[in-house]
Amino acid sequence: MATESPSSVEKVIIHLRAVGAAPRLIKDKFKISGSEKFAKVIDFLGKQLHSDSVFVYVNSAFSPNPDELVIDLFNNFGIGGKLVVNYASSMAWG
Repeated sequence: MATESPSSVEKVIIHLRAVGAAPRLIKDKFKISGSEKFAKVIDFLGKQLHSDSVFVYVNSAFSPNPDELVIDLFNNFGIGGKLVVNYASSMAWG
C-alpha cells in the first residue's frame, strides 16, 4: 500500500481575489488538501460564480495547468503562507 508524503496531505490556504468585473466571494479564503489538483479550485470557482467559464491566475502572473497539484503551486508560488489565486469572468492577463 502506497503512503502519501507528509507534504502532499498538508492543507493549503487559498486566497481568492476578484479581478475586473468578476463578483467578489463572501468567503475569499479556504483550505484545501495539497494533494488535490488545481482543477478542484477552478471547479469550485465556477460553481460559486455560476459560470462555465472562469479565468484563474496565480499571483496575477500565470494560469496554471489544471493537473498541477495545489501543494506544488503553493511551494513554488505561495506568499505569506497562502496561495493567491486571482479570478476573472473574462481574460485578464495574457
